[in-house]
Amino acid sequence: MAARPNTLYIVVPCYNEEAVLPETAKRLREKLRSLIRAGTIDPRSRVFFVNDGSKDTTWEIITRLHRVDPIFCGADLSRNRGHQNALLAGLMTAKDKADMVISMDADLQDDVEAIDAMVAKYMDGADVVYGVRSSRKKDSFFKRFTAESFYRLMDALGAETIFNHADYRLMSKRALEGLAEFKEVNLFLRGIVPLIGYEPAIVHYKRGERFAGESKYPLKKMLSFAMEGITSLSVKPIRMIAAMGFLVFLVSIGMILYNIIRWATGNTVAGWASLSCSVWFIGGLILLSLGVVGEYIGKIYMETKGRPRFLIREVLGDEDSKD
Repeated sequence: MAARPNTLYIVVPCYNEEAVLPETAKRLREKLRSLIRAGTIDPRSRVFFVNDGSKDTTWEIITRLHRVDPIFCGADLSRNRGHQNALLAGLMTAKDKADMVISMDADLQDDVEAIDAMVAKYMDGADVVYGVRSSRKKDSFFKRFTAESFYRLMDALGAETIFNHADYRLMSKRALEGLAEFKEVNLFLRGIVPLIGYEPAIVHYKRGERFAGESKYPLKKMLSFAMEGITSLSVKPIRMIAAMGFLVFLVSIGMILYNIIRWATGNTVAGWASLSCSVWFIGGLILLSLGVVGEYIGKIYMETKGRPRFLIREVLGDEDSKD
């Protein structure tokens, strides 16, 4: 089989990453240069940082890195659009310049050394290579439980994901062109990428501790992220509401028959407790159902507006660099 085109871009979304960015840049530069020296990737390969409306000096650091070394490129979004939109902006910008693109976070928890194995899988014919955590032994029980519950909940409710895979992955140009065909505003790339199809592969790696700074995904944000993914990719929650409604209907029929029998036998007793519990149960079920349906309606509303998913203020490319 003929060798595949081998220009690599590493897309790194950044939001308030001034504490970790210099070290991230150092390690990624070393990795790219070693792959270039080995002839594995093209010398035109680049690290592409995406500044997601940071409030610190993240963009200034990216600009400085680009001036010093053209191996670093970057894009500055017009405002904060969230991790998934920032990542998509980087992927879509790199799509026309690279043959393969690796996405990873800036916090250095994703093992840089796994890039070699990802590129090797691409050379063997894979179009999407998923970076999957090999173990969660270093995580606390709470972190491990909530993270694994996140993936299981997503799959149970119809949002198909790769277990223990975040957004550390390699995508070929063909896969990126497929991703560009997905036009939805409500993004959940972990669920969208498997829908593209093409040839997948998996690389296992050990996820490390965050090098510096604070986590951008506390429990509250993870729960919100899970809801975003479920309602963006599946209608199963609405079907569950229909099933619950049917079940409650059957229970109500049973209660009517029960009360008729008790009335016919002369055993009617005023039961305020059971009546109160029934009212609260039905009321809570209605409110929950309205909330889930409202979530879907809200997404339909946002989709019909057709607003851009991101706007780029400035792009730093090879034409802007100074040797």
